[in-house]
Amino acid sequence: MKVTVVGAGAVGASCAEYIAIKDFASEVVILDIKEGFAEGKAMDLMQTASLNGFDTKITGSTNDYSKTANSDIAVITSGIPRKPGMTREELIGINAGIVKTVSSNLIQHSPNVIIIVVSNPMDTMTYLVHKTTDIPKNKIIGMGGALDSARFKYRLAEAMDAPISDVDGMVIGGHSDTGMVPLTSHATRNSIKVSEFLSEERLQQVAEDTKVGGATLTKLLGTSAWYAPGAAVSALVQAIACDQKKMFPCSTLLEGEYGLNDICIGVPVILGKNGIEQIVDIPLSDAEKAKMKESAEGVSKTNGLLEL
Repeated sequence: MKVTVVGAGAVGASCAEYIAIKDFASEVVILDIKEGFAEGKAMDLMQTASLNGFDTKITGSTNDYSKTANSDIAVITSGIPRKPGMTREELIGINAGIVKTVSSNLIQHSPNVIIIVVSNPMDTMTYLVHKTTDIPKNKIIGMGGALDSARFKYRLAEAMDAPISDVDGMVIGGHSDTGMVPLTSHATRNSIKVSEFLSEERLQQVAEDTKVGGATLTKLLGTSAWYAPGAAVSALVQAIACDQKKMFPCSTLLEGEYGLNDICIGVPVILGKNGIEQIVDIPLSDAEKAKMKESAEGVSKTNGLLEL
């Protein structure tokens, strides 16, 4: 199992680290355009192998895509990160050109690769890969929902003063501060609906805090977060690599599901060795359907800024 991570910045390096520590891949290749940067990150991570007990081989490459040849899965994290006050949508001009070039180079050397898109605006970048490549739609996956759901569960556990292992919840919709749809009606604590523990007002606050989770961290850190995004990507990679058939909300191309067409947006999917193996249709309340429609309109508007 060979995994390529394009972009050796904080998110890419964290992703590579988590994949290596879980020890399910034989090789991880980190690629970056900055001279020596990926090689340095790879060497630093390899020097933790004996300490963290993994045998995954990690190699770095400065823009040499031949080193990524025959990758089973590739993660695209490259592009400029958010700075305080920036929206994910404001990154579109620069990041679209980067993602288009990266995906083309990856497919040239690994025609059967499964691509996971992390670069922002994530739903639109996922859509861009669909529109500019010929690989099957089940092999193009946008990461956002897995991260947003982790942040949702963190906020729910915080609100209930509960261990996070007790909490389950999901965020669908667009990966943006306004587009996320935290499914409070489906969230549970050890199978009991969270509405049994939290007031409607508190649940609404949890949902709002979840939606601005990335912006909150960007304000605190001065740049985008990396631990949780890296962990979210590694969870998706592991689900595919180990054929786990796990359910995650991921950005995928919809063709009628949820009443939406020609759009990539977060919905529950089953991940296995073939990438997205099933889109899961779950019942939504009228309010959630309205929010999902509004979210899709926002994503479509951003897609319209692409020069396809």
